[in-house]
Amino acid sequence: MTKFISTEKNPERAVVVGLATRYQSKEKVDEYLYELEFLLETAGGIPVKRFTQALDLPHSRTYVGAGKLEEIAQYVKAENIDLVVFDDELGGSQIRNIEKEVGCKILDRTNLILDIFAKRARTAHAKTQVELAQYQYLLPRLTRMWTHLERQRGGIGLRGPGETEIETDRRVIREKISLLKERLKEIDMQQAVQRKNRGKMIRVALVGYTNVGKSTLMNLLSKSDVFAENKLFATLDTTVRKVVVENLPFLLSDTVGFIRKLPHGLIESFKSTLDEVRESDILLHVVDISHQEFESQIETVTQTLTEIGAGDKKTIMVFNKIDAYTYEHKDEDDLTPITERNFTLEEMQNSWIAKSNTPCIFVSALKKDNYAELREMLYKEIRDMHAIRYPYDNFLY
Repeated sequence: MTKFISTEKNPERAVVVGLATRYQSKEKVDEYLYELEFLLETAGGIPVKRFTQALDLPHSRTYVGAGKLEEIAQYVKAENIDLVVFDDELGGSQIRNIEKEVGCKILDRTNLILDIFAKRARTAHAKTQVELAQYQYLLPRLTRMWTHLERQRGGIGLRGPGETEIETDRRVIREKISLLKERLKEIDMQQAVQRKNRGKMIRVALVGYTNVGKSTLMNLLSKSDVFAENKLFATLDTTVRKVVVENLPFLLSDTVGFIRKLPHGLIESFKSTLDEVRESDILLHVVDISHQEFESQIETVTQTLTEIGAGDKKTIMVFNKIDAYTYEHKDEDDLTPITERNFTLEEMQNSWIAKSNTPCIFVSALKKDNYAELREMLYKEIRDMHAIRYPYDNFLY
């Protein structure tokens, strides 16, 4: 049975593996592996080395080719590596084949994300969502090579005639999945009632890539103390706060961050959490302007919002972390392509990025730079929306 690896106590030394395919350039692979290493650090591991290979498509048996797998195996043995993490989701037979050749634990990106989610979950709601996603990931990967599930029920007459251990495991997991889905339905109904009972206040949701500063911005706007940390997925549980800007109250929610290749099972499991986004009136799309690939992160978030049915929401782009933005001067004789880093922050604010994302604002939630301007922009959007929806309440403003 596939195990979900916990790295809380003893940091494990790991290597990461990615493929450059006909659909994914070497530059993209490097970007994804950098993020995979950050995920690994968030889970408590220590990334030691990267392995990449160019293949038209992933190998059906071992993801990478035989030569590359042998190279990885030799490095693992020589350097005492505990864990090999692959950037794409692996099938059960691939995990089995790779583990046999390499001789250490094998994880894929999905399993690693699930491990982080399990570690970060605080409330019973979040724990139930993560547990469901774990079992949905586990079900198609059961093999006889893994330890048999601990018996939840036993005794004479409870196993069907000729039923093998693997079939029993599958049945136990399917039953758990059904129970968890029923439990989540009950939670979803309770939270739907809670959202309905919040009254007619305008709802604003913070959305964005993971680790862009949403929780820091939440603390600043709501004067609360939401957990914020420079790690991926610091926030799993949706936090809702009542905020008053000038004389106008509204509800502000902080939501789970998005990421590339977010496992589909997690999107399904976190449906009720994402309902906060779907049912909001305004989205504050927070972007880490200091990140080298912030445009790609914007694209990922926009695509995910469309997938969950929130792509047409009124959106304010909040380009955060201007205090960490670095300008790289480009000499005239430098023939390398111009990138965002070759623009000053002032030039960036007047570029197509700002003009094509209106309304937008550049801030530092940490340093409170342009905070007053953000509050004013938010107030105007909420006031205008409130005036249209509740014309008889105009005395508020």
